[in-house]
Amino acid sequence: MTEESHVLVIFPHPDDESFSSAGTLARYIDNGVPVTYACLTLGQMGRNLGNPPFATRESLPDIREKELEAAMAAIGITDLRKMGLRDKTVEFEPHDEMDEMVQSLIDELNPSVIISFYPQFAVHPDHEATAEAVVRTVGRMKPSERPRLQLVAFSNDAPEKLGEPDILNEISDYKEVKLRAFEAHASQTGPFLKQLATPDVSGEAQSFLEVEPYWTYNFES
Repeated sequence: MTEESHVLVIFPHPDDESFSSAGTLARYIDNGVPVTYACLTLGQMGRNLGNPPFATRESLPDIREKELEAAMAAIGITDLRKMGLRDKTVEFEPHDEMDEMVQSLIDELNPSVIISFYPQFAVHPDHEATAEAVVRTVGRMKPSERPRLQLVAFSNDAPEKLGEPDILNEISDYKEVKLRAFEAHASQTGPFLKQLATPDVSGEAQSFLEVEPYWTYNFES
């Protein structure tokens, strides 16, 4: 894992960070690298209410905010920014306002790397809007001043169209951290968490606990 001066994480929903990056972020923190997580929404419109259900549409925003804070504690992130956007509306935010938000974080933190989603391979409209804002904003910067982009591609066709991941972070030593982060997001991760927690976990579920893949982004200029 490349040594970084500051890692800025930009995802739209609570649990995006745990699915994609819990082990990677915990390792950065253990190595003394500052990590800031800008979570754009509180996942107010999450489709799951627990399994079995323990939330309602009215209580879910408060529950997901508490789950996010618990996941941060599990991973070790102390600089959490709740950016105040509404779930399932990020795609409708004006581009200039999204880009200004990303640029303000970059100006403040001067990150050496940004972790976010890869445009066109992020599956969810909020994911895509976040990815596009990050790439647009960084793309306008002078090449010598750009943070590197370390991007998550959830789409099944990503390896075919993007090639194999540029970065494969081995996170077996952080399996328990990732499990605790998943446990924190109980309203959304129940069924998958049960699969992860089985003694003979294998296949795709096992890979979530062993490797976190990323693609870099190369600008034309």
